[in-house]
Amino acid sequence: MKTPRQNCSNIKIWWVAFGVICGGTFLTRFYKVLEPDHVCWDETHFGKMASWYINRTFFFDVHPPLGKMLIAVSGKLTGYDAKFPFEKPGDKYDGAKYEGMRVFCTTLGALIIPLTFLTLWEMTRSIDSSVIGTMLLLFDVGFLTLNRYILLDPILLFFMSCSLYGVFKVRSLSEEGLSPFSIRMLSWQIFLGTSLACTMSVKFVGLFIVLFVGLRTIADLWNVLGDLSKPVSLTIKHLIGRSITLIIWPIVLYTFFFWIHLTVLNKSGNGDGFYSSGFQARLQGNSLHNASAPRVLAYGAILTLKNHRTGGGYLHSHHHLYPQSVGARQQQITTYTHKDDNNKWVIKPFDREEVSGVVTVRSGDLIRLTHAATGRNLHSHRERAPQTPKFMQVTGYGEDGVGDANDVWKIVVSNGKDGDEVQTVRSKFVLVHYLQSCVLTTTGKQLPKWGFEQQEVACNPNLRDLNALWNVEDNLFDGLPKMSFESYASGFFERLIESHAVMLQGNAGLKPKEGEVTSQPWQWPINYRGQYFSGSSHRIYLLGNPVIWWANLSFLVVFFIIYIVNSIKEKRAMAFGSPLPASETSKLLNGAGWSFVGWALHYVPFWAMGRVLYFHHYFPALIFSSMLTGILTEYLLRSIQSYLGTELGRTVYHSSLGVLMGTIVYSFHLFSPLAYGMTGPAQDQNSTMNSLRWLDSWEF
Repeated sequence: MKTPRQNCSNIKIWWVAFGVICGGTFLTRFYKVLEPDHVCWDETHFGKMASWYINRTFFFDVHPPLGKMLIAVSGKLTGYDAKFPFEKPGDKYDGAKYEGMRVFCTTLGALIIPLTFLTLWEMTRSIDSSVIGTMLLLFDVGFLTLNRYILLDPILLFFMSCSLYGVFKVRSLSEEGLSPFSIRMLSWQIFLGTSLACTMSVKFVGLFIVLFVGLRTIADLWNVLGDLSKPVSLTIKHLIGRSITLIIWPIVLYTFFFWIHLTVLNKSGNGDGFYSSGFQARLQGNSLHNASAPRVLAYGAILTLKNHRTGGGYLHSHHHLYPQSVGARQQQITTYTHKDDNNKWVIKPFDREEVSGVVTVRSGDLIRLTHAATGRNLHSHRERAPQTPKFMQVTGYGEDGVGDANDVWKIVVSNGKDGDEVQTVRSKFVLVHYLQSCVLTTTGKQLPKWGFEQQEVACNPNLRDLNALWNVEDNLFDGLPKMSFESYASGFFERLIESHAVMLQGNAGLKPKEGEVTSQPWQWPINYRGQYFSGSSHRIYLLGNPVIWWANLSFLVVFFIIYIVNSIKEKRAMAFGSPLPASETSKLLNGAGWSFVGWALHYVPFWAMGRVLYFHHYFPALIFSSMLTGILTEYLLRSIQSYLGTELGRTVYHSSLGVLMGTIVYSFHLFSPLAYGMTGPAQDQNSTMNSLRWLDSWEF
C-alpha cells in the first residue's frame, strides 16, 4: 500500500510527464506550421469545400459534412474571404487568409497527443506506459505531417481520440461504482456520445470507433452484471443510461449536423446533378427552384431525362464517336451529373417528325428521342456495350432526326397502365427498345478518357433492371399551361436519406485516377511507401518514422506470443485448481488486449473494401498500435525486472527506458525534414536524406 507521500510524489511525476508531453506537442506541431505557403495535397479539395460553405454553394462529397463545416467556420472567423480557387496542389496562397484554417486543423491534430496520454492512463494507471505510447505518436513524422494541413484527417483523429478517452473514462467511473444516473457519469457519457457523433460526422470510417465503443460498453455491462454483490436492476439502469447517451443522443446530434449542412448549402452548385429532381428543387438558382413547367409531357417538347440510380446523372450525348473496336463507331451516349445543353432531347412520335396541335405522351407510346444539339437519335443495336459486354451498345444515330427502326423506344410508366399521361418529375418510366427488347439503363461504370470519364449507358435485356428508371426533369413546351415545382420539392428527411445513399455509392465507386499513387492494406504496417504532400522546391513527404512503425509491427507479433503464453498458464493453473492471482501487470495486459482490438477494427476491414485506398487510411489504426507498443514495452521490461535482483532490475528497467526514448527522439530528428520540408534536388546523392532511403520504394 502506498503512503500519502508516495501518492503525492506520483502525482507530481504525472503532472511533469503530462506537461513535458504537452510542451513537446506544441513545439513539434506548430514549428513551421504555415510552411509551405502553397496548397498541399488534399488541401485543394477541403479548402475549396470550405469556400463553398462560406458562399453557401451546394456540392457533392463522399464524406459527411462536419469536418468541412468546421474548416469553413475557422476560415470565416479568421478573415478568409472564400475567393481563393484551390485549383491544384502547388498554387501559392498569395495573400489568401489560409492561416486560420491550417492552424485550426493543426490544433486539433496536436490535441490528439495529450488525449492519447490520458487514454493510456485510464487504461493502465501507469505513467511509464502512458509516456512511451504517447511518445511513439508524438515523434512519428508521418503522424505529424498528416495533422498539420487543411484536411479532414486531424479532425477525424481528434474526435476519435476523444471517443477513445471517453470510453475508458466511463469504464473507470463504472469500476469506481459511480451511479449510472449521477451527474458525473452522465456528463462523461454525453461527452462520449458527442465524440462518437462527431467522428461519424467527419468520415464514415468513424463507424469503426463506434464498434469499438460498443464492444467496450458490452464488456462494462457484463462486468456490472457479474458483480453478485449488486442487484440486476443496476445493470438495467446502466443499460438505459448508455442507450440514451450513446445511441439516441449521437443519432440526434448526427442528424442535426446534416440539418445545418442542408440549410447552409441552399444555392445551386456543381453537385446538383448527383441528386434527384425533388432534392434540386430546394436549391436556389437551380432550374427547378421556384420554377414552373407543363404538368405533362407533350410531343415536340425539349426535355432532360434524369436517371433514378442513386447518384445517377442525365442522359447525355456530345460530338464524339465511340473509338475503333468499341462496338459501332457512332456517337457516344452517356450519363453526366452536371447540367449542360448536351443533356437536352426532343421527344417525337416514332413515325413522323411533327404532330399538329398538342398531343400528350402516354404510357405505351412508341417514341423517338432526338439529341437537340447534334440531331442524332437515341439508338441501340446488337453490339456489345463498351464496359458491360452482356448489355447492348447505345449510340446516337442518323442525321437531323432521320434514322432507322433501331431508334424506336416504347415508354412504359412504372406502376402505371397503358394510356397514363407521362408527368414531369412525378412519373418514373422505362424506355424499352422496340426491336431488341431491352431497357435503357446506366450501369454506373465509368468510361475511360475517350468517354470523358462519364458513366456508361447501355441497353439491358433484363427488363426488370432497377437502374432503368428515368423521369422528365426539364420540360420546355409553350403549348401547355405551367405549374410550380414547389410540390415536388423533397422534405428534410427525404434529403437526409438521399444524401446518405449518394455518399455511400460515391464512396464505393471511388477509383484511382490515371497516374495517381495508391496503396494496398498489406503495405501500410510495414511503411512500404509514402505519399507526396508537396512536390515543389519545398518538399513534404508523408512517411512513418520507420523505427516506430517497425517496432509497432513487431509488437503486434509479440502480443500474440504473450497472449498464447498467458492463456496456457491460465489453463494449467485452473487444471491444478489454483487460478492465477491478479498481478500488477494484469491491467497492462487488459489495456494491451483492447489496444489490439482497436487496431484490428481500424485495419482489417480495409482488406474487404473495393474502393481506392491510400496510405493515410492506416493512421487511425496507428494510434492503437502505438498504445499497444507502449503498454507491452512496460510489460516486458517489468517481466525482465522480476527475474533480476532489486537494484539490478531497477537499473536495467530505467536504462532500457532511457535508451528507448533516446532512440525515438533521435530517429525523429533524422526523419523530421520529411515533415518540415526538404530542399534541393530530390535525388541528390550527397543529401543526408538520400542516405535515409532504407527502402527503394521510399520516393523522397
